[in-house]
Amino acid sequence: MLLTRTATWCARHRLLVVAVWAAVLVGGLAAAPALFERLDPSTGTVPGSESDRGARLLDEADADGGSISAVLDGRPADAASTAALTADLEELCGVAAVTPPLPARDGQAVALSVTFDDSPAGEAAVDDATALLRAADAPRVLVGGGVLQDREMEEQAAADLARAELFSLPVALVLLVVLFGGVVAAGIPVLVALVGVGATLLALLATSGLADVSVYAVNVVTMLGLGLAVDYALLLVARYREERSGAEPAAALERTFATAGRTVAFSGLTVAVSLAGLLLLPDPFLRSMGVAGLSVVLLDVLAALTLLPALLALLGTRIRPARAARADRGVFVGIARRVRRRPLAVALAVGALLALAAVPFLGVRYADPDARSLPVDSSSRLLVETVQSRFDTDADVDPVTVVARGPVAPAALGGYAARLRGLDGVLAVRTSADPGAPAVVELVPEGTSQGPAALRLVAQVRATDAPVPVLVTGDAARLVDHQAALAQRLPWTVAVVAVGTAVLLFLFTGSVVVPVKALVLSVLSLGASFGALVWVFQEGHLGGLVGTEALGSLSTTTPVLVLAIGFGLSMDYEVFLLGRIAEVYRRTGDNDLAVEQGLQRTGGTVTAAALLMVVVFAGFVAGGFSPVKQVGLGLALAVAVDATLVRLLLVPAAMSLMGRWNWWAPRPLRRVHARWGLHDGPRARPGAVPAPA
Repeated sequence: MLLTRTATWCARHRLLVVAVWAAVLVGGLAAAPALFERLDPSTGTVPGSESDRGARLLDEADADGGSISAVLDGRPADAASTAALTADLEELCGVAAVTPPLPARDGQAVALSVTFDDSPAGEAAVDDATALLRAADAPRVLVGGGVLQDREMEEQAAADLARAELFSLPVALVLLVVLFGGVVAAGIPVLVALVGVGATLLALLATSGLADVSVYAVNVVTMLGLGLAVDYALLLVARYREERSGAEPAAALERTFATAGRTVAFSGLTVAVSLAGLLLLPDPFLRSMGVAGLSVVLLDVLAALTLLPALLALLGTRIRPARAARADRGVFVGIARRVRRRPLAVALAVGALLALAAVPFLGVRYADPDARSLPVDSSSRLLVETVQSRFDTDADVDPVTVVARGPVAPAALGGYAARLRGLDGVLAVRTSADPGAPAVVELVPEGTSQGPAALRLVAQVRATDAPVPVLVTGDAARLVDHQAALAQRLPWTVAVVAVGTAVLLFLFTGSVVVPVKALVLSVLSLGASFGALVWVFQEGHLGGLVGTEALGSLSTTTPVLVLAIGFGLSMDYEVFLLGRIAEVYRRTGDNDLAVEQGLQRTGGTVTAAALLMVVVFAGFVAGGFSPVKQVGLGLALAVAVDATLVRLLLVPAAMSLMGRWNWWAPRPLRRVHARWGLHDGPRARPGAVPAPA
């Protein structure tokens, strides 16, 4: 078998294999600074959409670059020093304009904003203008928004990554030491995890030269890479310790990779198929997440199947064999037997509980990350909150912008603007028709930039006749286009992932029933996770436990990422469990015995792997950037639910109800599996595993 031969070769050439992977790790760490410089902070865009084309048309006609804003608290608006500060800002090379100072309602604060040229000089002027503003003579100075807010989001993502690593790795190592009872056995999974992440950083650096890679892709790489590498190494080391109890190290290693190695390879393929679905979506941000996730999964599998046998060959004699244990006794056998007494009642009760937990997701609302996504002490967030509470301005609400695609007469533009003013939810209308630039109508909506009123207004404007062809853009329009594009592509993505996963599980088990059951149970566990995200982040329940308030929405990409990664992890644990169940069933032909022994042999491993994965994801929940917190909590809940309610209760209940029908497949497909499916271990005796009539 290929996996066995590969593991044997790596064990024989262990020093060479370890040296190669050590070089990869060093290269990945060295590549990290260059990678961070190339990452793209943009999210939620669909190239070629109406909002994207409108934004590009405005950018081509406008030489202005980004902007920043400031509030000087405790200073009257008419102070002479404010005029001097404005003059100093206007003199900076690269500054295009400085707005007149806007007084607060109480007259004890002033706000202003600085716009920069779209040029290298304008980019350099951002830091100079920021320094001037922060040095202003005022009791309290807040500077943020625009370019600075984008920077804060990038810096917060990097800080969350570092914090998560500092939290996750030590806790994971302690748990592994407790599980294995030794530092050597515990350290091997951590080494494999670090090497997998290092290799993926190199892969992302190479990818960034060909396409944009999101700044948040590194967070996904770390979350997924650490978790999966520990999972795979945990499964292999646990099986090696089990095999060592009755065999020499070389034979134990060979048997480990003939059985658990096959499970890891197939598990990695199922996770890879799930993440590959992101490549079919129209959003470059989600596609870059797919590239990052796909890279780390495949590299983790490669490291587990090559580096780990080399490490076991070097250190295997220092790993204590597992204590001999009977597969027909234990905690998990007891759970399986109790479930089998009332499988229908257990299935209905747990299924109803998960469905009830998913109900809040029916009222989900979406929005792109804004200042509220940052920590409460963030400069940009404090700035926005101060402006909203103390100033009479709509500057913090991004307008729905209508851009004319051709010349339009002033009278026609005025009449069109008057019709738009009459639409529901419009607070103010601004028009501009500068020579050489497209005519623009800006509609300030009620509520927030991406609130329900703004989204309805986009649809109303697009349905209103215009004197010339127009494009509707702005934050709300981008959100509308993004959701429409996802709604169009997501069903195809889900179908491809479901079919690919079903095919892999069929090749793994030879059954067409098991894949369908696995897909249904994964939907239940993910639905519960989605409902919890809405309940916590959108509605604000128990938000204090994770450091959030009621945001009124989820990040647009959160459910998609949780779906792709969570579904892959669900299949990961499914393969862990099914590998052992199928192994026993092929040997005995007894479905109930296979479920009991499979659950007993893998229940501890799956529970430990899930616990370690929850620890990794919890490190990101403790961060300060809301979209990362949402993904971290969603995945932590999905893993916890899947490893407990699903694997320990629903899977035994469903397999007990189905009996031998679990392993049914039409005769033509049985021949396909006999020829192309994967087999390991002793084959069942003739007639032991007949297909149900």
